[in-house]
Amino acid sequence: MIPSEMTSPRSAERILVTESLGFSATAAGMLKELGVVTMADIRDRPELLTLAADATVLWVRLRHLIDAEVLDAAPSLRCIVTPTTGLNHIDAAAASGRGTPVLSLFGASDFLRDVRATAEHTLALVLALLRQLPAAAAHTKGGGWDRDSFRGRELYGKTVGLVGYGRIGRIVARYLRAFDCNVLATDPALSSSDLDDGTILVSLAELLRRSDIVSIHASYSPRSRGFFGRAQIEAMRPGAFLVNTARGELLDSDALVAALASGRLAGAAVDVLVGEAAATRGEDPLISYARTRDNLVLTPHIGGCTVESMEKTECYMAGRLREYLRHNSGESHPAFSASVA
Repeated sequence: MIPSEMTSPRSAERILVTESLGFSATAAGMLKELGVVTMADIRDRPELLTLAADATVLWVRLRHLIDAEVLDAAPSLRCIVTPTTGLNHIDAAAASGRGTPVLSLFGASDFLRDVRATAEHTLALVLALLRQLPAAAAHTKGGGWDRDSFRGRELYGKTVGLVGYGRIGRIVARYLRAFDCNVLATDPALSSSDLDDGTILVSLAELLRRSDIVSIHASYSPRSRGFFGRAQIEAMRPGAFLVNTARGELLDSDALVAALASGRLAGAAVDVLVGEAAATRGEDPLISYARTRDNLVLTPHIGGCTVESMEKTECYMAGRLREYLRHNSGESHPAFSASVA
């Protein structure tokens, strides 16, 4: 896609939007008021490095890894904008070392309360697993009509364990209660009084032992990398299901593949992978496994990818950028100096 420029004479800011496909027209108009906007759909790293050279603002989604090489290629860069809560696609240490703030959705609790896309996708993945929807749809497209090969299971009455009870976990819990599920949650930052009625706080060990379905909603940090590994998977109930819509780095992919291949787990659904920004995603063990087996459902990190949520978040972040530029003359500002501002 050939980059296009939207120009405003009011500012010298040069804003590069690296993934403009489906970008909110309203948000684009807000950015145009701030400077010269290049709307691109960058697919490879050489193009990213070339176009970033002149940017003062780099707007990214999840396709690219923004690391020291990219920052070195953009000497005029004042800030990075990402309409995401997770930041594992950005080398925060490299950005901080260069004094380049990262404006994100991290900590925007009030705004995010009405952004429900990932919570809805979690329920979609659970139902897809229990009812074998991807395999059944593929069977029918191929000319089949064998309903007995796709005898599913009901969500009603199941015990579902939520690993992490933040914004998304809390919303998912409400959805699950509407299905008359028994909902357990584990979160070291919370006490029982922090949970909504109908959700029971338990230890991780108890949650794994009791749950028919385990859904991961924990926040990612370097300390939590791979925390859900072989020991946790082996502690789950035999025949249970695992769902991850949080971050791929939280889950041991090899351990999950082994549990699925052996039948230890009945199935899993994953919306996130380790190192999504890498060019060699085809070597991921989960992708390799899913090519030949039906008990693993993979989606390409589309949890938050809806028209409504992207419109909301892009407009919100355009407003954040406007405020940052208004309060900064090129120097670091306390309100935005942290890499997770």
